[in-house]
Amino acid sequence: MLIIGFVWPEPRSSAAGSRMMQLIETFQTQNYEITFASPCAKTDHAFNLKSIDVAQENIELNNSSFDDFVKALNPEIVLFDRFMMEEQFGWRVTENCPNAIKILDTEDLHSLRKGRQQAFKDGADFDKNYLFNDTAKREIASILRCDLTLIISQAEMDILKNDFKVDDALLLYLPFMLDDISKETIEKLPNFEDRTHFITIGNFLHEPNYNAVLYLKETIWPLIRKQLPKAELHIYGAYTSQKVNQLHNEKQGFFIKGFAKDVNSVMQQARVCLAPIRFGAGLKGKLIDAMQNGTPMVTSTVGAEGMFGDYEPNGFIEDDASCFANKAVQLYKNEWFWTEKQQYGFAVINNRFNSGKHQKVFLSRIKSIVENLFMHRQNNFMGQMLQHHSMQSTKFMSRWIEEKNKA
Repeated sequence: MLIIGFVWPEPRSSAAGSRMMQLIETFQTQNYEITFASPCAKTDHAFNLKSIDVAQENIELNNSSFDDFVKALNPEIVLFDRFMMEEQFGWRVTENCPNAIKILDTEDLHSLRKGRQQAFKDGADFDKNYLFNDTAKREIASILRCDLTLIISQAEMDILKNDFKVDDALLLYLPFMLDDISKETIEKLPNFEDRTHFITIGNFLHEPNYNAVLYLKETIWPLIRKQLPKAELHIYGAYTSQKVNQLHNEKQGFFIKGFAKDVNSVMQQARVCLAPIRFGAGLKGKLIDAMQNGTPMVTSTVGAEGMFGDYEPNGFIEDDASCFANKAVQLYKNEWFWTEKQQYGFAVINNRFNSGKHQKVFLSRIKSIVENLFMHRQNNFMGQMLQHHSMQSTKFMSRWIEEKNKA
């Protein structure tokens, strides 16, 4: 198996990194020999894949050296980490390994996130005019060119099927795949009285996270501090920039803490997690971290999207700043409410994100595609059309760049 990564996995820095490690673990249960390749430079936060017997390769964009590499490797399955990698390398995989199953992991729908962000900037309601953007045209084309696309949120499954009319046979709902939280683990977690202060966490290269922290600083946190003048908000996240660090203000109880070496430790010390996300897509890793560590939360409608299904949330969902602040204070002060919401979080993790259940469905779908690859592709006429030479703008752009680089 070959995985082509947009970045090297950083499970301690982002939910996307954790997601990738879950996919690798799933394939290793089936004894796949895995090679992870990426054109991206590694950072200090990158996971050492060699430690889990995953081969690592650096590859180049717009360079035919990849053709020789993939032909020699001859993978049975190629997984693209986000649609940009399928655009860059998908056509090369098709030409050199035509029988390889092509799987796209979207992480989240980039077109949905970008559309919501633009609507937010415009101060407008999000609608199809924002959803059907240029990124969507690229992303949906990538989905149609692949044999299977993994969708992390049920809400995004609905958007793809209902708004973009993507065939259900090309999609698989595959959320985070997590281990159950045992009673023994729950009993060892710090209780209400042993926890203090508020927390939020998120990779600051991700614009929705920075925007949420700015919203906390300027609007929500002052409302909380009026009711809890001694409370503190601890903000954790990888890649803190100067504009993030400038928000630090000890007098206001607003602490920029930077990268958390151990997310579980800092989350267990906090009493309430705050996530007022105003635009974005996918599932929010910070809410998963909060539920796993027994930390109730307050989030927005966007933050909660796709997270809870028919289960009660591990806190409150509010979009109005005053209501958000009031619910945060209520959770912080009321042990009965806090304990109830904590238990809801454990139920969500154990029932909605059960790794065994989702791994079984995923592997079964792959087996079905492998056994019926010809008919599977035959039934995807739109995908065939997009493989046709007249539609392959990304291929010829790459060829042009490669020749230009030789000059």
